[in-house]
Formats: sequence, C-alpha cells, structure tokens
Amino acid sequence: MTPTVVLLDLTSPERAEHLRRLLPPDFVLTHGTARGDDHLKEIIRDADFAISGQVGVSADVFKAARRLKLLHKWGVGVDNIDIQAAKALGIKVARTTGSNAVPVAEFTIGLILATLRFLALGHERLRQGRWMAFNQMPGEAFCISGKTVGLIGLGAIGQGVASRLRGFGCTLFYNKRTRLSPAEEAELGVTYAATDDLLAQSDIVCLHCPLTPATTNLIDTRALSLMKRSSVLINVARGGVVVEADLAQALRDRTIRGAAMDVYSIEPLPANSELLSLDNIVVTPHLAAATADTFEPTVRRMFDNMVRVRRGEPLPERDLVV
Repeated sequence: MTPTVVLLDLTSPERAEHLRRLLPPDFVLTHGTARGDDHLKEIIRDADFAISGQVGVSADVFKAARRLKLLHKWGVGVDNIDIQAAKALGIKVARTTGSNAVPVAEFTIGLILATLRFLALGHERLRQGRWMAFNQMPGEAFCISGKTVGLIGLGAIGQGVASRLRGFGCTLFYNKRTRLSPAEEAELGVTYAATDDLLAQSDIVCLHCPLTPATTNLIDTRALSLMKRSSVLINVARGGVVVEADLAQALRDRTIRGAAMDVYSIEPLPANSELLSLDNIVVTPHLAAATADTFEPTVRRMFDNMVRVRRGEPLPERDLVV
C-alpha cells in the first residue's frame, strides 16, 4: 500500500509541490485546507504519517487516525500535541531538534533591532504617507551594543542568540531549569541569574524556553513590574509563556519600553487583539523558524524518519519524543 503523508497545516500549492519533490519513492502527500479539529480528523483518518508545523493535535484527532504510525513535529515544541494520547494509541511522535536554531536566533536579533529602533513603526508610518522624524518616535531609540541581555531558556536557540550578542559586546545573563557547568558558562560568555534578578537587571529580556507548567504565564504583571522601564521583552518561545493582557497593560502604561512577539496564546492572532493597537510593540505571525535555507534539510530529515518507521527501524534519539 502506498504510504500517505498528511501535512496538517494549511499550505500553498507551490509549497506542497516542493514537499512532493522531496518525498521518498512511492510516498504521496496531502495537506490541510481548513482549520479546526473536524477537518484534522478527516484528513488524518487514512494517513500513515502526519506532519504538524503550528497546528495542535488533540487526543480526539489522534483517535480519528486509523493507520497513523508517526506524527512528526516540523520544529521543536510539542506543547500543543497530546503526547500521552499518542503514546496510549501506539503512535510515535518525533521532532526536528535543533533544525530551527539558526533562523530563530537570527530572527531574535532582528526583533531586538526592530524594537529598539522602531523599524516596524517607521515602515508602517511611511507607507501611510507619514514621515516620522526621530523626535516624533514614541520613545527614545537605543543600540544593542553594550546592553545587558537576559535569556530565559538556553537551549540551541538561546545559545545561538548568546553567540550573536557577544559580537555586540553585551553582558549576558541566563536562566534555565538545569544550570550549565562553569566551563560551559565561560565558553558561552553567560552568567546564571535567578529569574527575578535577570528581569531586574536586563535591558533586553529574550524568551527561549519551552512551554511547561513551570513557564506557563511566567511573564505576568508581577514579572513585568520587575523589569526596567527602559527595557524590552522579546518572545520567540511560546505564546503561553506571556500573559498577553498583562503585557498590553504594561506597554500602555510604559511599565516597560517595548516588546516584540512572534508567538501568541491563540494563533492566528485574532484581529481584535489589543496587542495590535499599540505603537510600542512589534508583532510578526510566527515566522521566526521559516527560511528557505533550512526547508529542504528539515523536510528530508522528517521524511527519512518516516522511512525508518516504515522499515521498523528505530528513530534517532535526538528526534524521538515517544
């Protein structure tokens, strides 16, 4: 029987064809054309393999799958995938650990620059026919160079950001569940700090942590009140790490100077989100990991894992979730 791969996310015809050109021999690919669990249940029903980019996969969706052998996350975060349901049903779950580290690290630097220098606001005002002189910006503009940066989460992405920020002469603090060894800290040029201390000392706070019970709603009114009034918050982790209503209020009150968000509690971000009404935030639609440079290597890696499962071979330890 011909193995069927379903991409659960919506995609363009051009991107779907690009994926098909990379398929292993005899495999076929379909993809989502609508949002919501009802549609996901329909398209996953007869699939042998499934790919999830940004789409969450619930227990009900897993239960609708009659032949599914492997769900492959296109990326790293599996917080929106019901891992226990997959395990109970005997469905393997894998991810592409480290595949998006470089693009997300570079995107983080871009968001920092855009936030500190009002790049997005200046662009939008000029498109509207409004010339925003430097003394008409909603606040002062700052350089990255020499700033103190706090990194919450220091996996592959956080380490990539740290290595790039060293070139700007930044002082780097970090916090993560398991502290690095002194040798590792020295190699990366980072210093460990408790979360509250990191928030209080940093000019720029970057979120690179997974969404877990410990990090859910981590950045709330209390956390934001600890930050400098001149500081900015960058979130390329998961939307649920930040309480968006609290962030919006802090931005309105100028409790902090600015923020940039690439991820949200609800995606797509609703058109009526209060974040969209503020002039001191940069918002992007979950774009950080998307680059042509990493597309083919990541897709080939997922397809190779599917071939392994089809042959009854074990998955690489770095990719296997359950």
